[in-house]
Amino acid sequence: MKRLLPALLLLAAACKQKEYNADMLVKNAVVYTVDSNFTTASAFVVSGGKILAVGNADSLEQKYNAREVVDAQGAAVYPGFIDAHAHFYEYGMGLQEVNLVGTHSWPEIIDSVKAYSERNTDGWIIGNGWDQNDWTNKHFPDKAKLDSLFPMRPVILSRVDGHAAIANQAALNIAGVKPGQTINGGEIETSNGKLTGILVDNAVGIVTRKIPEPTAAIIDTALLSAQKNCFAAGLTTVDDCGLPYTMVNTIAELQNKGDLKMRLYVMLADRQENYDYLFKKGIIKTPRLNVRAFKVYADGALGSRGACLLKPYADSAKWSGFLLSNPKHFEEIAPKIAARGFQMCTHAIGDSAVRVMLKIYAANLKGKNDLRWRIEHAQIVSPQDLDMFGQYSIVPSVQPTHATSDMYWAGKRLGPERLKTAYAYKQLLKQNGWIPLGTDFPVENINPLYTFYAAVERKDLKGFPEGGFQPENALTRIEALKGMTIWAAKANFEEKEKGSIEPGKYADFVILDKDIMKVKGSEIPATKVTQTYINGVKVYDKK
Repeated sequence: MKRLLPALLLLAAACKQKEYNADMLVKNAVVYTVDSNFTTASAFVVSGGKILAVGNADSLEQKYNAREVVDAQGAAVYPGFIDAHAHFYEYGMGLQEVNLVGTHSWPEIIDSVKAYSERNTDGWIIGNGWDQNDWTNKHFPDKAKLDSLFPMRPVILSRVDGHAAIANQAALNIAGVKPGQTINGGEIETSNGKLTGILVDNAVGIVTRKIPEPTAAIIDTALLSAQKNCFAAGLTTVDDCGLPYTMVNTIAELQNKGDLKMRLYVMLADRQENYDYLFKKGIIKTPRLNVRAFKVYADGALGSRGACLLKPYADSAKWSGFLLSNPKHFEEIAPKIAARGFQMCTHAIGDSAVRVMLKIYAANLKGKNDLRWRIEHAQIVSPQDLDMFGQYSIVPSVQPTHATSDMYWAGKRLGPERLKTAYAYKQLLKQNGWIPLGTDFPVENINPLYTFYAAVERKDLKGFPEGGFQPENALTRIEALKGMTIWAAKANFEEKEKGSIEPGKYADFVILDKDIMKVKGSEIPATKVTQTYINGVKVYDKK
């Protein structure tokens, strides 16, 4: 009996050491915590959907008794990726429409539309994703072929950036569009007095407003389809930019049912009914939903020459683009947003649009602040205006794959001098010491690892150009990872609850099959997500 006593005492001590219970232990990992010191660890413990402790497996296993053990087998683990600028719902809807991304000619688009129409015989034909800059003939198409194939059925096909579209005559008739008709902040293209079907910026809305509203079932399918692909890409939070207030309840209901697990940061669109709704409701904040921002559009896109420039386009000497609204509109809404403590997030691509919005922001922010007002894209910034981002704590929210998508033709649009401060992410980072990164999907690919690659390497997926596009504006790997995690969380006022693997934060994390902090740059795009977790619950498994 005396011999058994020491063993019993040891057993009792071991039980006492494991008096704390936990849901999960992740071990044998290279954990990039992305904490303030950018430390790495080999293990962490999850309890109640949050990170409980971070360290090494030996010490954590002595202290915690976890119901589930995840052996990462040496793999790299990162905080869940956050896309700071995307169109989650629009992407989901696009999955149910004609996908024109990657098409290389107008005839190829026609073939895709015909195939879709044979599978879907009723209603509008809606497509998205074409880009004439990828074609041999880089001019906008006309609607003649669409009219001959679909004389009675309305068709509208949006350009990849959403700032231009082509509609057939049936769709134009429903919307009442006539030759010679004008609209502020948009263009209805004609040739020889006849409509070509091309609509730019605000003109697109004339037609899209006539498309019947989707059913509740279609909306739910769109959201859940988008979620599935996001989880497979390692995304655990997405900023959905420009929704109507009616979508807030739809999203909340799906989240409350447990079907929609994705965390969403929602920016409401620049419409009076949305202001009325949120000004009355106040900030909406749950663990999975955050609604406290408004998405405003200053101008269009560079690819469709809708970006508003200080001087004419280099390839169109009499054209400088346009603002989508009178500056007075922005001047009126900015103080209303500021007075209520909401966030203003403005799409501004051209240097003229950026300048207009920086001045309006400055007038309302009055120096350093913590309102975190954002300029979305900030693609072309005049050198004289760069310092305003820092002076007024204005956040440049950028999408690195825009640089590598546009680099083939951006110089033709802007000329060599203006190009120097276009896609200038390093210069913009220096203004406040942090910068959130996104994709703008479905404009660009949903994959956040492409964001990381474009930010660091400044190359396309084929490794072009050899030295990188304007490599002086490349980000380091640490900066790029922060831009997709903790800095993206900060842009959403959520850095205390997510964006790093630290005690007290949500257990949102992703496991990759390669360590993007160490592999050759050329290997980054081929890296795959093996598992994605939200609240310590696996939501994607590659197996």
